[in-house]
Amino acid sequence: MTGIARAFRALAAAGAALLAVTAAAPVATARPEPKAPPEFVDLRSVDPTIITEMRYITPHNFMGEPVDGYRQPVCILTRPAALALRTAQRSLLRQGYSLKVYDCYRPQRAVDHFVRWAKDLDDQSMKGEFYPMVDKTRLFEDGYIAEKSGHSRGSTVDLTLVKLPARPTRPYVPGERLAPCYGPKSERFPDNSVDMGTGFDCFDTLSHTDDPRVQGAQRANRQFLKSTLAGLGFVNLAEEWWHFTYKPELFPDTYFDFPVARRSVAGH
Repeated sequence: MTGIARAFRALAAAGAALLAVTAAAPVATARPEPKAPPEFVDLRSVDPTIITEMRYITPHNFMGEPVDGYRQPVCILTRPAALALRTAQRSLLRQGYSLKVYDCYRPQRAVDHFVRWAKDLDDQSMKGEFYPMVDKTRLFEDGYIAEKSGHSRGSTVDLTLVKLPARPTRPYVPGERLAPCYGPKSERFPDNSVDMGTGFDCFDTLSHTDDPRVQGAQRANRQFLKSTLAGLGFVNLAEEWWHFTYKPELFPDTYFDFPVARRSVAGH
C-alpha cells in the first residue's frame, strides 16, 4: 500500500469515528416556554371594557425597568377571578366607573427579579417615588418584597377605580423627576384613577387600606372598591388598598412561571 493510500485510509477512519460520535451526541434544542393551564384566560376575552395598565412591562415601577417574564400588556387570571371582575365591572359601569388593572398573574421569574433588585442596595433609582421613607435594607423585613407571591397562583389582581369618561394618561419618561407616591394627587405621577390617597405600589403605611390618616374622599374611594369586590369573593390585603385575591383559589399551592403573553393562554 502506498503512503498516499494509507493516508486516505486513515482520514476515512477518522471521519467515520467523528460521525459516530456526532450521531451519539444529544441534539441541543430550545426548551419551549411553559403555557398556562386551561383554567387561565386573558381578561380582555372575558370583559374588554376593563381598563388595562400593566405597569411591570414598563419602566414605571419601583425597579425602574421592565420586569422579567412580562412580554405583553395582558392581564391573565384564572377564569373564576376574571368572571367575578366582569360582574363587578357591570355594576360599576352603571355607576359611572370602571375598573383598571395594574397587575394580574405574575410569573415566578418576575418575583425572582424583585428579589435580586431588593438585594442590590446600590440600585435606588426609583426611591423618590415608590419608597421615599423606607430604607431598602428593610424591604424583606417589612414585607414589601418576598420570595413568593400570591399573584403567581393566578387569582390575585392589583387594581383601582377610574371615573368615566376615562382620561388618557401620559407615559412615564425614564429619568424624569420623581414625586413621592404618598403626596397629594396633584403632585404625584398623573394617573386617571380616582384618588386613593397613594399611588399604586407605594411602599408606605399610608397604603394600608384602613390607615386612619386616610380620610374623606380618599377613604370613601378605598371602601367603595373594597365593598364592590368583597361581595363577589375578593379578599383585600390589608397592607395594600389595590391588592385583591379571589377566593377560593383554583391553585392555592402552585406558583406558575409561564410568561405574561397572549400565547400563554392562546385557545383558552
